[in-house]
Amino acid sequence: MNVETGLALLNRVRERKPLVYNITNVVVTNFTANGLLALGASPVMAYAREEAADMARISGALVANIGTLDESVVESIILAGRSANAHGVPVVLDPVGAGATAYRTEAVRRIMREVRLTAIRGNAGEIANVIGEQGEMKGVDAGDTNGNDPAELVRRAAERLGTVAIVTGRHDYVSDGSVTYRISNGTPLLTAVTGTGCLLTSIIGAFAAVEPDTVAAAVSALAFYGVAAELAVDSSGADRPGTFQTELLNRLHTTGPDDLRDRVVVERLNNG
Repeated sequence: MNVETGLALLNRVRERKPLVYNITNVVVTNFTANGLLALGASPVMAYAREEAADMARISGALVANIGTLDESVVESIILAGRSANAHGVPVVLDPVGAGATAYRTEAVRRIMREVRLTAIRGNAGEIANVIGEQGEMKGVDAGDTNGNDPAELVRRAAERLGTVAIVTGRHDYVSDGSVTYRISNGTPLLTAVTGTGCLLTSIIGAFAAVEPDTVAAAVSALAFYGVAAELAVDSSGADRPGTFQTELLNRLHTTGPDDLRDRVVVERLNNG
């Protein structure tokens, strides 16, 4: 993976404007839609069981997010996911709050039994709980993974789940079980604005919609998003989360080749 690969994928997203179908939580719907539009993708939010399969079929990617969870959401995700699988549409799952409650954890596992995932993206606590390990949770926010190395956690998750796993935090990690990357872009201010992780998952979906190599798509999306966040905090200041939120949308729209070449920090790690 190199910066030029990421640039090519960013250009492809902006040229093709892929339709990203989001079954996401009510807290982040507007922010996610605006973030995808700022990037250059085309968002759609639809929750009804009656149209979930049809919407997935015509989309470039399906992003499923369980942040505000009920049985109808699970049913729609499964219907959309099965349709996406049948029509070659990538499926990215955001297991928000996995481990916080038994119902939430079982919902994630049910989705994974029913739908073949292209990628799963969560913080360390969420991903640890998805694979049956102990990750500390506060509500739907994660604490730590009891000292587990996140690079090893993401590799184990990819291996056990048979998909590309993504763990985000102070550093971000992507693995398919064979190769693992660490991305060291971003800002702590991302944790002061709700929905930034959910938006990131949808942006990974946009990149996956135009690139069949899911590892390359995920690494490129994470690096791009992290650089956009760094530029946003440069403009907003480190103590203004409201201004930062607006500037993040601006930078998703304007971040370009020179910014990425100057700032991207991506390392390939040795597995094992």
